[in-house]
Amino acid sequence: MQVQPSALDSPIETIAELRELYRAAEARAARLRLLSNSGRQLAGTGIDGLEEMLAHIAAQLAYFLGRARAEVSFDPSAPGIAIPAPGDEACIVGRIQMAGVSSPDDIADEEDRDAFRMHIEMMGATIDRVNRERERTDLLNALHDRELHLEYLVGRMFSAQEEERRRVSHDLHDGVAQTATALVRMLEGDSSTTAADIPAADRTRLTAIARDMVAELRAVIGGLRPTLLDDLGLEAAIRSIADSLASDGFDVRLQLQRPSTAYPGNIETAIFRVAQEAVTNIRKHAGKGCRVELELRLSHCGNRPYLRVEDFGKGCSDTGFQYRETRDGAQIGIDVMRERMAAVGGALLWKAKPNGGVSVIAHFSETS
Repeated sequence: MQVQPSALDSPIETIAELRELYRAAEARAARLRLLSNSGRQLAGTGIDGLEEMLAHIAAQLAYFLGRARAEVSFDPSAPGIAIPAPGDEACIVGRIQMAGVSSPDDIADEEDRDAFRMHIEMMGATIDRVNRERERTDLLNALHDRELHLEYLVGRMFSAQEEERRRVSHDLHDGVAQTATALVRMLEGDSSTTAADIPAADRTRLTAIARDMVAELRAVIGGLRPTLLDDLGLEAAIRSIADSLASDGFDVRLQLQRPSTAYPGNIETAIFRVAQEAVTNIRKHAGKGCRVELELRLSHCGNRPYLRVEDFGKGCSDTGFQYRETRDGAQIGIDVMRERMAAVGGALLWKAKPNGGVSVIAHFSETS
């Protein structure tokens, strides 16, 4: 029986091939281990440890590819190879800089290039995920802060409401009620006396008392809901505020632009209340005699009311004016004005000027 020669004609070449295959298998296993470790580490990375973990992954990748170093930057405009967000090559969430590698094509081995690209994809997915988590966290924190702020604001508004009720009760008791009582007693002094029997001087005195009582009632009612706003509109109500401020010794510059159409009642009320609050603050803190500019006009962005109340008084240059930031509850005035405008689709800008004085602007957006 004749034995056929073996297929392993060249043992040296066969051993070399086996060694090459072994090295290739070892390299693939090393790539898989690297990818597996990197993926597991990145998957467990949160907001706080992102930067440190990316630096660690980049260093491992550089070591695997035989490079001296690698760094990761979150700046899309930084030099290096782009790290895109998943599914959007145009959205760059970071850059990786690796010594001797300006693009994946600089990596000679094709499988190493694939491993590099897979690392880029995992980094991009992780950065994008953490960015979204950070946005959600920031949003939740902002919502929580706003809820706390609104809770505080509502509490302060209820307190202010109760304080207003006490003030009205006090004004009615000490003013109108006392005057009415005096008038009733004078009229009931002698039941047999008719109006015609009352001497002219007494009738004049009683008439004066009655007129004072009517004036006091009107003042109380005006504080609750100004009749000018209901009867004559926003322009007349703002003019009344300006006249009252001028009578207190302030140099008032009034600019009014008559609106072509009437505004809804809630908008007029919001703007009037902002003007009231701004003028109240001027009386308390700006200093008498200062110049005050009060402007009501249509905004540039459409047929919408625009209010500006600006004083040139002490402003924040006076330490006593720091009440807005330091005194307990003092911020409530600004917050209430802002909430009033936000409730009707507007906005309020409050700005303390560096040279003294405060500017308050209430306006509406074009879409409100």
